This record gives sequence, C-alpha cells and structure tokens, in this order.
Amino acid sequence: MKDKVIRSIRKIITGQNAVDGAGVKLVREIGYHDTKEFDPFLMLDAFDSTNPSDYVKGFPWHPHRGIETITYLIDGTFEHGDSMGNSGVIGPGDCQWMTAGSGIIHQEMPKASKRMLGAQLWLNLPAKDKMAIPAYRPIVKDDIPVVDIDRGKVHIICGSWNGVNGAIDGDYVKALYLDIELDSNAIFEFETDPGHTLFVYIIEGDAVFGDSESVAEKHVVLFNHGSMFKAVTSSNSVRFLLMSGKPLQEPIAWGGPIVMNTQEELNLAFRELDENTFIK
Repeated sequence: MKDKVIRSIRKIITGQNAVDGAGVKLVREIGYHDTKEFDPFLMLDAFDSTNPSDYVKGFPWHPHRGIETITYLIDGTFEHGDSMGNSGVIGPGDCQWMTAGSGIIHQEMPKASKRMLGAQLWLNLPAKDKMAIPAYRPIVKDDIPVVDIDRGKVHIICGSWNGVNGAIDGDYVKALYLDIELDSNAIFEFETDPGHTLFVYIIEGDAVFGDSESVAEKHVVLFNHGSMFKAVTSSNSVRFLLMSGKPLQEPIAWGGPIVMNTQEELNLAFRELDENTFIK
C-alpha cells in the first residue's frame, strides 16, 4: 500500500477587487488567468460587506452558456429569476446551482442585509455537455448535510464526504464542495483523489495547511496533487470553502459570461444573442 501524501501548498493567492453586474463590489479570487491550474473551476467571486450600497444594484438580466454557476450564501439574501421561468429567494445557508448549458438568461439581485457574505463559483462544462439542457436547482440550508467532527463541522454542499452524500451530486463534473468550520486547536484531514484539483478559500480566521504555513483569511490556497488534505488550527478558529474536481483538460474560449471550447463557438453564441436565437 502506498504511503499517503499530504497535499502541499502550490500557491497562495490574494484576490483582486472588482466591480461586476450593475456595480457590485466583490473580490475576484480566481478567474480568467488561472484556468489551467484550477481546471475544472473557472472563477470564484467572494463578497463580504456590511454596506448595502456595495451590492444592492445587483446583477440584472445577463446570459450564460457552457458553464455551471453555484452561489452559496452564509449571510444575506438574493432574489433569482431566469428565462426558464424560475424565480425565488436564497437566504443564509442556502445555495443555488444553475446549469447554463445551451443558454440561459438570468438575474441575481441581492437585498440589503446586515451582512452579505458568500461566494459564487463557476464550474466548467465538458465539451460534450456545453449545450446541455439548462437547469436551476435551489438548495435550502436544511438540505445541506452538516457533519459534526472533532472540534468542528463540515457542510457538504456537493459530492460525498466521509460516506455522507451532499445536497447535490454534479450531473456533468463530479465535484466536491465543502464549507468547513474548525474551532481552535483542531486537526482536520481526509483522503482525496490524488489527481483532482483542490483549493480552498479562507472566509474567516487562519490555519496551517499541509504541514506548511499558516494562511490568513481572504486568501485562496491551491494545493499540489496528493492523497491527503490536512488543516490545523492553533489559537484561532477558521472557516473555509473547499473545492475539488477532476480536470477536464480541454481548450477554453472565454468571453465574459460565456465559456466554450473554440473561438468559433464563442462567436456563434454572441451572434445568437444579437439575433435573439440564444435561448434554445
């Protein structure tokens, strides 16, 4: 039996302040320039604000094709509407998983809250599934399993962890998405698929990752391949999102809200938008 290899830190990333939608202030933790390293994940936008003017203008109607978007809220409220006729509200602890597939037009409008805290993740679709039928899945807090561990808890948003199935199992990319809370003086480790991409985004607190160095909040940590993930806290607690998935290793043609495999496919998508034939 091979020895278990603890995943070491490949790089630590500080996100870039950005403005998106109709004027929403956020931090782009990964995106655009990191596609090979983070494959199959494309982008992670984080938001943490106690000032509603940072976000209430929201993300009015806009298109997507070729990706899945996963919005996870810890605090705050979003209203959603889309071209399939779906509408609803997600609140603290809720998640929405949207498969854009062949094309969807939607809006996400945050509501004024004491604190708006969460993240939106973009997951690439394989070439064979770029034109899949669009789908929208609202996931309420009570549908997300929470596993109590020694000095902490694990919220299983997607995938399976420690024998417990999460709220959703990706139809196209088998990904793992966890929200992990650790108290002080905790040791957290679990076996991972050695060939899968794995990274974390630290929401609050700090921890030592991979027997390496302590990393503070509001950073992304990308890990090298290995069979074991490890995080250790000392005097502080920590909360972080963990994402892992099998790389697609396919070409990427990216134009704003649309991600395809070739420039020709990208050009076609924007032409269909102009010609009002985008929605299939």
